[in-house]
Amino acid sequence: MEKQKLPVSEIPKVYDPKQVEKNWYQHWLDRGYFRASADPRKKPYSIVIPPPNITGILHMGHALNNTLQDILVRYHRMTGRQALWMPGTDHAGIATQNVVEKSLREEGLTRHALGREKFLERVWKWRQKYGNTIIRQLRRLGCSCDWDRTRFTMDEGLSQAVREVFVRLYEKGLIYRGKYIINWCPRCQTALSDEEVQHKEVTGHLYYLKYEIEDSGGQTVTIATTRPETMLGDTAIGCHPDDERYHHLKGKTALLPLLGRRLRIIQDEEIDPQFGTGVLKITPAHDPVDFNLAARHGLEAVNIFRPDGTLNENAGPFVGLDRFEARRKIITELEDRRILLETKEHLHSVGHCYRCQTIVEPYLSLQWFVRMEPLAKPAIAAVKKGKTVFTPGRWTKVYLDWMTHIKDWCISRQIWWGHRIPVWYCGRCRTAEVLREIEAGAGKRTTGGGKAYAEPGMMVCRQAPEACRTCGSTELTQDPDVLDTWFSSWLWPFSIFGWPEKNKDLRYFYPTSCLVTGYEIIFFWVARMMMAGLEFMGKEPFKEVYIHGIVRDETGAKMSKSLGNAVDPIRVIDQYGADALRYAIVSITSEGQDVYASEEKFEVGRNFSNKIWNAARFVLMNLDPGLSLSKPPRRASLSPIDRWILSRLNQAIAGVSLSLDRSRFNEAVSTLYDFFWHEFCDWYLELSKPAIKSLPTQWTLAHVLENTLKLLHPFMPFITEEIWQRLPHRGDSIMISPWPAADKAWIDRKIEGELQLVVGEIQAIRNVRAAWQINPKDSVTVAIKTAREKEQGILKDYSTTIVQMAKVSSLQIGKNIKRPKESAVANVGRVETYVVLSGLVDIQVERQRIEAALADVEKMIRGLRSRLANRDFLTKAPREIVEKEQKKAEELENRKKRLEENLRTLC
Repeated sequence: MEKQKLPVSEIPKVYDPKQVEKNWYQHWLDRGYFRASADPRKKPYSIVIPPPNITGILHMGHALNNTLQDILVRYHRMTGRQALWMPGTDHAGIATQNVVEKSLREEGLTRHALGREKFLERVWKWRQKYGNTIIRQLRRLGCSCDWDRTRFTMDEGLSQAVREVFVRLYEKGLIYRGKYIINWCPRCQTALSDEEVQHKEVTGHLYYLKYEIEDSGGQTVTIATTRPETMLGDTAIGCHPDDERYHHLKGKTALLPLLGRRLRIIQDEEIDPQFGTGVLKITPAHDPVDFNLAARHGLEAVNIFRPDGTLNENAGPFVGLDRFEARRKIITELEDRRILLETKEHLHSVGHCYRCQTIVEPYLSLQWFVRMEPLAKPAIAAVKKGKTVFTPGRWTKVYLDWMTHIKDWCISRQIWWGHRIPVWYCGRCRTAEVLREIEAGAGKRTTGGGKAYAEPGMMVCRQAPEACRTCGSTELTQDPDVLDTWFSSWLWPFSIFGWPEKNKDLRYFYPTSCLVTGYEIIFFWVARMMMAGLEFMGKEPFKEVYIHGIVRDETGAKMSKSLGNAVDPIRVIDQYGADALRYAIVSITSEGQDVYASEEKFEVGRNFSNKIWNAARFVLMNLDPGLSLSKPPRRASLSPIDRWILSRLNQAIAGVSLSLDRSRFNEAVSTLYDFFWHEFCDWYLELSKPAIKSLPTQWTLAHVLENTLKLLHPFMPFITEEIWQRLPHRGDSIMISPWPAADKAWIDRKIEGELQLVVGEIQAIRNVRAAWQINPKDSVTVAIKTAREKEQGILKDYSTTIVQMAKVSSLQIGKNIKRPKESAVANVGRVETYVVLSGLVDIQVERQRIEAALADVEKMIRGLRSRLANRDFLTKAPREIVEKEQKKAEELENRKKRLEENLRTLC
């Protein structure tokens, strides 16, 4: 049954988003509109949220990502699908531990002073107090997640999934422990995967050092290095076998400066003869290339670092020094001994910890790894076969390139907060001798062929064992390391539904429909989820991956607190409203491109919200209280103007639906903006005023407004609900009302062509009035010349409308019309329109005004041309700024042409 709108007297003049958003969000929650359960009668549509860190607060990247997800969920919910948006948060191992350790330092404590158990208690308390901050903020944004299903990556169910996966991969021979070069953060004191290291171009130095050749009568060889402190761990030097400069060194030994260690001289094709002098210092414990060289040539690996980045006892007189302090002292000593021959500036890529930005060290360490190549093959095939599609398509190549060259994944972390590795060791079985044998073979391990890696006295279990399986001892110790945070995140699309339990939700909602994420975590997360989904579910985890850009400020710089250019989305919501933020950020989001946000864009969002409110208020105040939308008038009773807006509405419905089906969000919102603001508000509301009390026009007004609100709802949920509830409507909420369907029967291209011509004529006359600053109270004389009888007929049929809308006192239409004296000309296609100026403007004053304006415009054009011809500006300025300047130049050129045309009119 159709419900009546609220009384007109209760429609405020000014839209207040704060109260509206609070009330409607609570209403949606109370009614359970966000909930979804398995329903075989409906087709599922499911999205899993990229789980934000519990340390996080909402930033503009979150606002973009979650707005796009909410648009998809609300759209598909309205199309009748069983739409589920699964929410949750990530425990964020390193990040969360860092935050809690910082708070401990303020109390004069360390985690080691507390002990592992007490420290973890503190982390859980911190999580309980602060961990849901971002969830509350996502509600302010309007996110329609099924909050009753909120999961956390360290929930018991997800922890069970993590253990299950570890054990299965171990039993399949895909998890092993080995001593290899890994990325080590001395500040976090943990291993990092390759994807967790951010490489930055840094200006450093190449140090040219003199190594003495043993028993050669003082002969030396020069070696260039960027890290002179690591020379203390050198166990060889080497050159390329084809490098004729160093053939005489074959079979000889060198002496390590400062420490005097004997170094073998090896030859290997992996050594680049073009780098430095062509001779390489080989430091197996602190360089991945050197580690591989050492494995091939049987070289010793000497570790010179402690976990905190200070030098250990292998560093001789430099023991205990911080690595960078040691570098300075070593350089000084090398200079004093005349071993340092030369120093040159050198630009090179240096790895930094993605969490604390500390420079990482290549570090020889015993860690757990996953063999990735066998897991990658099905994930490569799934994308090549189109089972999972990347949007935009260019990210397919990025994904495939990385997967094709994938390396084993270091999954162990030397921190306390996270999923503890489900491995236990027997103290009785693992004697000192056994441990030495394990250590000796740790760098040579490989697994494969279905054979599980094994160590004496080691047990990999889903639950803590009570006793050793070999000797029965209860002297068991669990591995102290935790798993990489991403080890739980890569299971998210199915663990969130209760896997390994096979339940109806998992069967119904998996695979999910779409993953919306940023390109910076394609390797961290997207690729790994693909591998996990295919390995453990037998199906790819999502059908589409929509990759959006990152949010930058208007200069093109990435938003960050450290740069001081970060925009707080909650501040924007408080100031302009959530709908304004959502509209603004989507309207500037081109497919897969970075987003350039600014205060001006948020103001545009606010202005559009106000436009919607004011237009709706006008319509509502003019509707008959008894109007029923369920009883449309006969088509023959509709005016041409009514039929035009109904045709344009159905074109908009088709366009918006197609754009959303193709994940072209800004295209959809642009279509809506142009239709609502320019066609409905600027023209239909004005053109329909003479007939506003007629039933056909009343129905058209309400019908177009209601359907436009539905189209807008996924983008701007709050204001659309508030207005929709005031219209005659069926159902309890716009968010569960049916999505409009485009009706081709209402699309009338003939009437659209007619109105395009008429509207163009009215606009042309208005433009002339504005350009010549004609008093709005004064009427103008207009003559329209067109040789085509069809156009003459249309313009004559709508002559009354033209006269009323353009304030015309006299209108003449024909094909033999001559241009009147002192008249301005406006062209609409092949139609020439003359507006008589005599008696309305002072010709001499206008000529002076136009000449002055023309001089100003030409000056601005010269300045812009100079800037756009500057190669440095074009190559160094952000793309958005260059495009903005180019657009400004184009607008100025058009303005110049209009001024020149106006000046010719006066001649």
